[in-house]
Amino acid sequence: MTYDVIIRDGLWFDGTGSAPQTRTLGIRDGVVATVSAGPLDETGCAQVIDAAGKWVMPGFIDVHTHYDAEVLLDPGLRESVRHGVTTVLLGNCSLSTVYAGAEDAADLFSRVEAVPRQFVLGALSAAKNERAWSNAAEYITAIDSLPLGPNVSSLLGHSDLRATVLGLERATDASVRPSEAELGRMATLLDEALDAGMLGMSGMDSAIDKLDGERFRSRALPSTFATWRERRRLIKVLRKRGRILQSAPNVDKPASALLFFLASSRILNRRKGVRMSLLVSADSKSMPMAVHTFGLGARLLNKLLAASVRFQHLPVPFELYSDGIDLPVFEEFGAGTAALHLREQVERNQLLADESYRREFRREFDRTKLGLSL
Repeated sequence: MTYDVIIRDGLWFDGTGSAPQTRTLGIRDGVVATVSAGPLDETGCAQVIDAAGKWVMPGFIDVHTHYDAEVLLDPGLRESVRHGVTTVLLGNCSLSTVYAGAEDAADLFSRVEAVPRQFVLGALSAAKNERAWSNAAEYITAIDSLPLGPNVSSLLGHSDLRATVLGLERATDASVRPSEAELGRMATLLDEALDAGMLGMSGMDSAIDKLDGERFRSRALPSTFATWRERRRLIKVLRKRGRILQSAPNVDKPASALLFFLASSRILNRRKGVRMSLLVSADSKSMPMAVHTFGLGARLLNKLLAASVRFQHLPVPFELYSDGIDLPVFEEFGAGTAALHLREQVERNQLLADESYRREFRREFDRTKLGLSL
């Protein structure tokens, strides 16, 4: 038996949680064909890697990235690959660049990810002009044509979908409710995206993240303006197709997370549930029991309702560092949003230097940090 690649004598982690063991792996046609405790026949093998003293493990799957613009500029995504990531998922938190035009997509994306808008707009404008996609199938073809480093998959963002059907102005107006025809159009576009190969849809139920640009600056993302009637209409498409929903609950109303469990439930939806993943975090110093509460609560609700809802979180506590105020965490309270609303650095610095503003900033920050966040 011949192999294309042999990885010899590495410390093998098989991904099951079992203790690692020294093994030699034989790879054929891009698949691990043999895991052996002893040496393999290297005859005819084009590449033999001596992995003694090194770790060998399955590639990591990064299920939450915002590489939607970066993949157009640096498709190798080297910062992920060098950390062992072999698959990334785009289109999280209601944000994707599939249907919306370049300007709308840049306004949706830039401030949320603290990336200068001109770079996002430039990347999207150039890519859309060069590769000219206007639907999900063409988008996937355009991404596949890039010299990708990791495998790339994607969700369709609800804000992308909403801005395309309603227009960005109406999509971020709390008084606007989509017509039946508009709801049907959203469902059709979602269905087409799933046909093209997208894994599901992402949404956002918390109004923390804000739009960039000048037209509708500091409005919340379109997905946050959706009613649960609208969400249920789109979740119905996911349920029918057996696809997934990624979202974030409204941190101002933690009890609203229950609605996701109800929508996921097999008991309440004719034995046809929807797998969901919710993004939430908490200050582990001020709320040390939060992670245990989330975990226990999710397990109980999933069991009672026959639901399938999981919380996305980092497995360990971490410290958050910020070089300046350009970070979405500062959107979680009014004083932070007021500063980020100012695009000109001189104006922003003047506000930050104002003593009354600084007192308000400290007061709101101290109150906010004791709660939940995204």
